[in-house]
Amino acid sequence: MSEQNWDHEVDFLVVGSGAGGLTGALAAADRGADTLIIEKGAYYGGSTALSGGGIWVPNNPTLLREGLRDERADVRRYLDAVVGDRVPSANLDAFIDEGPRMLEFLETSSKHLRFQWCTGYSDYHPEAPGGRPAGRSIEPLPVNLKELGDEEDKLRPAALATPPGLFITSKDFVQLNMVMRTWKARWTALVTGMRAVKAIALRRHMDTLGRALIARLRLAARDAGIPLWLNTPMRSLITDERGAVIGVVAERDGREIRIRARAGVLLATGGFEYNDAMRKRYLPAGAHDNFSAASTDNTGDGIIAGEQVGAAVDLMDDAWWMPSFQRPEGINQVLVSERSIPRSIIVNARGERFTNEASPYVTFVHAQLAGGHDPAWMLFDAKAKSRYPIGGLVPGQKFPATWLETGLVRTADTVEGLAAAIGVPVATLTATVDRYNAFAHAGRDDDFGRGRSAYDNYYGDPTLAQPTLDAIDHGPFYALRIRIGDLGTKGGLVYNEHAQVLRGDGSVIDGLYATGNTSAAVMGNDYAGAGATIGPAMVFGYIGARHAAGAR
Repeated sequence: MSEQNWDHEVDFLVVGSGAGGLTGALAAADRGADTLIIEKGAYYGGSTALSGGGIWVPNNPTLLREGLRDERADVRRYLDAVVGDRVPSANLDAFIDEGPRMLEFLETSSKHLRFQWCTGYSDYHPEAPGGRPAGRSIEPLPVNLKELGDEEDKLRPAALATPPGLFITSKDFVQLNMVMRTWKARWTALVTGMRAVKAIALRRHMDTLGRALIARLRLAARDAGIPLWLNTPMRSLITDERGAVIGVVAERDGREIRIRARAGVLLATGGFEYNDAMRKRYLPAGAHDNFSAASTDNTGDGIIAGEQVGAAVDLMDDAWWMPSFQRPEGINQVLVSERSIPRSIIVNARGERFTNEASPYVTFVHAQLAGGHDPAWMLFDAKAKSRYPIGGLVPGQKFPATWLETGLVRTADTVEGLAAAIGVPVATLTATVDRYNAFAHAGRDDDFGRGRSAYDNYYGDPTLAQPTLDAIDHGPFYALRIRIGDLGTKGGLVYNEHAQVLRGDGSVIDGLYATGNTSAAVMGNDYAGAGATIGPAMVFGYIGARHAAGAR
């Protein structure tokens, strides 16, 4: 029903302040639309601020400057191979065609939006038709957060604090993992340390990854005069007699307000990771418990509001899965690089391997869920512990006492003793380790093909003939409890190539747009490469905003 009395009016209203929402706001303002962003939380940035900040958009300007041009047909072949027919073909075409334009717009419209190629970060399925072993992912350049002024303290904090002055990009991270193994990594560590000293000396507050992306987008939005209201949760959408969305009911300063949006509303509120009822209703049984690395403010608000005005939903049973573990203090930590390190395997409750440990994280958890492999344990030996970072700890660093006391990490002098410590059959685990060691010596994993893909080896040890295979044979031995975690849910509102939200009969809900994890992922049930969450969120935020602003 239409509301006649408004507390505030704008042309375009963005609900949510992650990368998708901020990009949409910039695109609308560029088209001359009076734009406002409202954010539920006390901090802006959403799950993007907690992420690696990668962006997967083929043929973007950063890649072209590196000479990494794709034929459009190759990009489409790759997405057809990865996504299949799970999402509308028109949406894939929109992503392919508008993605480069979105990033070109960001670079040309603001001095703040600058990126670099994540050198050699392979696509997640490089062996598929159109896949690229060298990758298509980019990331924001480091940024001095002091440029944000009073808004610096309102940027969503990282899950884990870093030492003063230290800032590490994705390009740095893959090298630093091998600091005990290669001179290139040691040089990277030296450069990183020197940068930290310089940042401290110059009193800079440097940051990277997702927080850098959000900071850069917010700086651009501020230059464009776009206000951002924090602590302003949306309560519902307002429709007129035709069913078109014309505004929202929100809460601000303890009272209910009505905000009119003359051109449209963009929902960019994240998924339903922290809505326990929705997790239990939609996600597979092994994922009901919440081990998410997403923003705690993501409780499905945009999806629920969309459904209340007739929107259809899809992909609600899937997520951007991520093998994780929960620290005793409650922080959910992801396991990306660790699964590729040599001298390690992951086993189920029977003490058996069940998939390629080094595979892309969504692929890994899909296999884990399909087989009901919970609990799962990451096993590694003392040499792995001394050579490679594990769980956010530097090589050789002792596990915190609480990790051992709570049973998160268990240890024994022998594989047989470790089997007893984690409650799996001794004979089975011994046979599993022996079989894996034989594969490691041969340089070929005949069970699951670990190391055959360029992605598998990206985080592997380049000093070895097979970067992700080496024998587990040097005690003491360790086991880390693995959980089924996620970076966010994949399911959400169904939309068309203009990011317009659709009803179950395929008709458009005028005035309503969606992007990011509020919408059904354009990647379907899979994951094209690092940043294939954030990249599409930014693209469809851009598409929707331009469509709405052009329809004013």
